[in-house]
Amino acid sequence: MPADSSRSRARSPEAEPAGQRSPKRQNTTATPAAAATATAGSSSLFPTLTDADFPPLTNDLILRVARGEQVERVPVWIMRQAGRYLPEFRKSREKNDFFTICRTPELACEVTLQPIDRYAGLLDASIIFSDILVVPQAMGLEVQMLAKQGPHFPAPLVDPTHMSRLKPVVNVDEELGYVYGAITLTRKKLAGRVPLFGFVGAPWTLMAYMIEGGGSKTLSKAKAWLYKYPKESHELLQRTTDVVVDFLVGQAKAGAQLLQVFDSWAGELSPHDFNEFALPYLKQVYDRVSKALSQLSPPLSVPISAFARGASHALESVAAIGYDIVQVDWTLEPAVARARAGPNVTLQGNADPSLLYGDREIIRSTVKKMIAGFGGKSHYIGNLGHGMYPDHDPEHLKWYLEAIRDYSTQANASL
Repeated sequence: MPADSSRSRARSPEAEPAGQRSPKRQNTTATPAAAATATAGSSSLFPTLTDADFPPLTNDLILRVARGEQVERVPVWIMRQAGRYLPEFRKSREKNDFFTICRTPELACEVTLQPIDRYAGLLDASIIFSDILVVPQAMGLEVQMLAKQGPHFPAPLVDPTHMSRLKPVVNVDEELGYVYGAITLTRKKLAGRVPLFGFVGAPWTLMAYMIEGGGSKTLSKAKAWLYKYPKESHELLQRTTDVVVDFLVGQAKAGAQLLQVFDSWAGELSPHDFNEFALPYLKQVYDRVSKALSQLSPPLSVPISAFARGASHALESVAAIGYDIVQVDWTLEPAVARARAGPNVTLQGNADPSLLYGDREIIRSTVKKMIAGFGGKSHYIGNLGHGMYPDHDPEHLKWYLEAIRDYSTQANASL
């Protein structure tokens, strides 16, 4: 896979306007610098793996929905389904720190499989255990995961002069090959039970973390860059995009059957700033990854999902890029999201994670309304509007998964 080479400096690619979504895999134009990066210095460290290299898949429900097919029930997976709410995960964490698990394929595989084993037959996809902040690490920044605090950058990017601390060239294969190893191992250990997601953070969200130094209630430091240093902000976004693209392609080559792009801080931007500093790079990621996968030998067809959390104003714009799946959070009613996106966009979501504090009856009644709003025969994947919380009861998630299975099976049988 290519290392980072000559980069576009301070340039924002044009975003496709909102409206009708693009035909799939057609719009693959990238900036000239981006195109050079995507094709230069291909590595043979990690060969392209195909379905023939893995056990046959016995549950392809989510892949069929991503292709727009009608299904007998709604497929479901959950963000942070491998996490601190699970006692088996907490036991794993007692032995190893967070990033040791991420960097050790055997440990990452073990944790990834925990919810699949616990909720056998109720989850229709797995997602590799990793973190979006492995990208800033690959770019040269130190990231720690602190107890009761979360991610912490001891030396964030304070102003544009600090960008000199970033690696001028990032060999993504060498820096993040441990993720590829975890994906390949997990795909084999899954034994075809469910497909496997790979994922990455979106450029704006990664930039925000690199500048803020961790989580923030206001993102005032990162957003100040957009107004004080717009040129350098685009440069940092482009450099991050180049790594993100290579990383996603590498995950697909390693065996990931779906990919998700998390723009966790998208909702902190005004619509204008989102359109300038987030949307163009979301588009570039989709275009370049799609093109790169189509040019492999043999080519890979891997559905790509986008989650612009909190940016409900941008639903149509994100869908118009061409992403195969668009995740929505709980701030949109399912019927409203479906009406705005149209019948041919696969949506994913979207219950408030706090629903899982409720009893079984309220969980089931909420799920029933959610499925009715989205429509469960096609173009819908069940999930939450964000990830699991550490104090969630695992049994309540089971109720949620069972409700999606039961109500969607019943509804689809009557259609």
